[in-house]
Amino acid sequence: MGITEHARVWRRWVDPLTASILGLLVLGLLLPARGAVGDVLDGVRDGAVVLLFLLYGARMPSGELLRAMRRIRVQGTMLAATFLVFPLLGLAVQLVPDAVLPPDVRRGLLYLSILPSTVQSSVVLTAEARGDVPAALTGATVSNVLGVVVTPVLAIALLGAGGTGGAGSVLLPALGMLLAPFVVGQLLQPLVGAWLRAHPRLTRVTDRATILLVVYTSVSEASTSGAWDEVTPLVLAALLGVCAVLLAIMLGLTWWGGGRLGLTRPERIALLMCGSKKSAATGLPMSTVLFAPAVAAGLALPVIAYHQLQLTVCVILARRLAQGPTSH
Repeated sequence: MGITEHARVWRRWVDPLTASILGLLVLGLLLPARGAVGDVLDGVRDGAVVLLFLLYGARMPSGELLRAMRRIRVQGTMLAATFLVFPLLGLAVQLVPDAVLPPDVRRGLLYLSILPSTVQSSVVLTAEARGDVPAALTGATVSNVLGVVVTPVLAIALLGAGGTGGAGSVLLPALGMLLAPFVVGQLLQPLVGAWLRAHPRLTRVTDRATILLVVYTSVSEASTSGAWDEVTPLVLAALLGVCAVLLAIMLGLTWWGGGRLGLTRPERIALLMCGSKKSAATGLPMSTVLFAPAVAAGLALPVIAYHQLQLTVCVILARRLAQGPTSH
């Protein structure tokens, strides 16, 4: 079998992006970025996020975005999945016995359940699955902006959270890294939009590089902070099992619910990708505002575990959905 044939077999049975995510997960556990190297990688990751949203804004026709914002049904369903259905599941997890999951881990899962959706991976994987990218971008961005208020309120109500940093310490970086580049891109869209749409590889490479940077830096930060030092293999296995159940329920409910609401296939894909995800990029820094440092470190493990699981599973789903029809 020649090199070309081996490559074809590899791509057929092993998704390269999924393999890369798993590889960087292991690398982040065994060889996390520390000190100056970690700071540099964080800066590169942030720069990649800014570039990604600049490109999304520049390639997306403004008319498509305006039409997406007017689709109240799909946008409202995304918010309901994120801030109503998922928190109810988080409350249900609190009934799991201590022998299965320690109280601190259950508390972390409840915190996970009240976080906003991811933006980068939701939009990237919606595009990968040939879903409704404007709806995904609008829904995920609105989720993050509202999450700056909704998540702290839910954290205070459900977890007794408190902090002095204020919501602005999370909102301002989010506006600067996500919304501002997109707005600039929209202003540039009449000039460069047609060229970018004719060269989709540029955005696709930026998409995947950003996902990989987020994976490695988030795992590195958890490893260097000691958030996983006292976690036994049995606790980790139970946590991953519960995360898998939560993800499966949310994937099933969003896909089934989108069908029952009469959404188109591209809209159902956007709902599936946005409504089932939680943002580690927002959740981890927000936890340091809402909770004492020792508590915040304990919340990191469930957030990161679910984040890595959702990326891996949804990459596989996106590749499969991309092979299906593009309409209903």
